[in-house]
Amino acid sequence: SGVSWVGWCVCVWGRGWGEELFLRLLVRVLIVLNLLYEVIPCYVYVIYKVTVVAQSSAWKKHKSCGTSSLLPMTPKKPQQWLQVVGHAGSFHVGDYGTLLKRFCEGEQQCYLGLMEDVLKPFVPAYHGVVQRDEQNYNMMDNLLTHFNRPAIMDCKMGSRTYLEGELLVARERPQPRKDMYEKMVAVDPEAPTVQERAQQAVLKTRYMQWRETLSSTTSLGFRIEGFKKSNEECHTNFKRTKSREQVVEALDNFVDANKHIVWGYLRRLKKLRQILEASDFFRTHEVVGSSLLFLHDWTGRTGVWMIDFGKTEALPAHLTLDHRTPWVDGNREDGYLWGLDNLIDILTNMLPLT
Repeated sequence: SGVSWVGWCVCVWGRGWGEELFLRLLVRVLIVLNLLYEVIPCYVYVIYKVTVVAQSSAWKKHKSCGTSSLLPMTPKKPQQWLQVVGHAGSFHVGDYGTLLKRFCEGEQQCYLGLMEDVLKPFVPAYHGVVQRDEQNYNMMDNLLTHFNRPAIMDCKMGSRTYLEGELLVARERPQPRKDMYEKMVAVDPEAPTVQERAQQAVLKTRYMQWRETLSSTTSLGFRIEGFKKSNEECHTNFKRTKSREQVVEALDNFVDANKHIVWGYLRRLKKLRQILEASDFFRTHEVVGSSLLFLHDWTGRTGVWMIDFGKTEALPAHLTLDHRTPWVDGNREDGYLWGLDNLIDILTNMLPLT
């Protein structure tokens, strides 16, 4: 039986044949188990010493990290991380079904808080900080691991993607930016004012607020950043995707008009909304620039997780957010739930009437 096979692997470890050999044997056993009992995914968590990881991949535990060394083992062959959007070089595939993202202290604090919150099942499990070539990385579950050649989509949530603090700093130090002017005219040559055209530069505050009006961020509370289908077809040009009809067209393309996939996403999003409304973490944080990661594969398996917390900030003790109230400068509202409401409504209307 599967239990006896796993027990035999434990015996191998107990006889002193080495932790690394134990891990290799256990992976092979789990592959067999998954082939025999494919309907029930096998998930085994193994406590192992950091030295094993260091020997096999030259990773070492960060000295200041006090997190557990409990890492997920998976029978599936690890998938390469598909970075549809974002900064090149920010991610590396780690060992044992993990993903390494360039270290950000604010994001680390968010993940530590989320591991103690009801939102834990809706974010990648967090495993602390590791080093590679003197660069620190946050280590978390690689969400692609349990999917077979998945389609992947990044949706940026909320009615703005800049923090109030960023606006404040930009106002205190108003410096016209030529690089932002070039980005603006590349999208819309008519966007700059006469004065901006004469200076060949725009203020950062002006650019940030103008950029949000182009997409569905301000009209629907979310925007599609990009997606990659299982056939490697990649779409990232959504800067001007603003109307509900345009969003529906893009989503229908992403799911290949598969209503079963839409149902799967809809169930997950409705559950997420319910948990968000009960979350202490969510109520007490300004969640800006965070994304929902959508995954599905040919088997019909679907999943949605919250990712990217580099701009998520804790609120002052006296302040909480409902994430639906329209943002005005100073109220810290981010429109996250308003966007999620609209996304759920759009997906619902993509399904046939019953």
